[in-house]
Amino acid sequence: MKYQFYMLDVFTNQIFGGNPLAVFPDGQGLSSELMQRVAREFNLSETVFVLPPEQPGHRRKLRIFTPEAELPFAGHPTVGTAYLLAALGEIPLSGDQTQIIFEEGAGPVPVSIFAEGGQPVSAQLTAAQLPQFGPPTPAAADLAGLLSLDLEDLIAEEIQAVSCGLPFLLVPIRQRQAMGRIQLKRERWEQALAGYWTPHIYVFTDDVEAPDLDFRVRMFAPALGIAEDPATGAAAATFAGYLGVRDPAREGLLRWRIEQGVEMGRPSLLEIEADKREGQITAVRVGGSAVLVSEGKMNIDLV
Repeated sequence: MKYQFYMLDVFTNQIFGGNPLAVFPDGQGLSSELMQRVAREFNLSETVFVLPPEQPGHRRKLRIFTPEAELPFAGHPTVGTAYLLAALGEIPLSGDQTQIIFEEGAGPVPVSIFAEGGQPVSAQLTAAQLPQFGPPTPAAADLAGLLSLDLEDLIAEEIQAVSCGLPFLLVPIRQRQAMGRIQLKRERWEQALAGYWTPHIYVFTDDVEAPDLDFRVRMFAPALGIAEDPATGAAAATFAGYLGVRDPAREGLLRWRIEQGVEMGRPSLLEIEADKREGQITAVRVGGSAVLVSEGKMNIDLV
């Protein structure tokens, strides 16, 4: 049977930037095993299969797969799928901003689709889960070693694990120059993070070049079959919660702009927000642009 798919670049407004994504707008009839095999065939960070919703008022159900596993929630697949379905006319646009809800493993995910001249240009998700903070982290010296860095490169006291549906270990770096020296050592990564709350590492620094940016980040998730990711919306959601909690001076709507994928030659721009009331994070959001790259059909034997 032939299944239509589309390829997009997400968290960019230019082709060949951002994070590539494959989307099957109609994944009905595919088993979980076949979805996983298809994702492994594409070998992208994520592949999305769109299904009818199970709850009234929700627009679609999304199943999201890396080459190695299904995810309960992911950012660039959510943003990219919303953009694509709007571009295909499967989600009618209601002016400059259209509100929908996707069903994902982590729960309902509200999404805003932004349009100009009747065409979608970007989307923003609200994480289904508020930030949850993990257990004490592995030793900073071990983390520095698996990243091929010196201990002095890390801000050890600010390392923390956070989840908004998918957990990440957030590791702050003092200088941008050290970001370029990172090389993940697989054996030391396995030793340091075996059995820990999360094996996925999100490294960041506030040492940026452009005045309109706040952070540069890199993300490594070998356990998901992702050596390095050029744009990671789920991790950015946890980062918004992390930043909001650690900023005692501010309340209300907090915003940051993040660049990722620079070292991979796939520059990405993610915009993150956190709502903070009386010291508590009440919502986190991640948004960005997307562009359609290509489309095709895959022959899949359902037997």
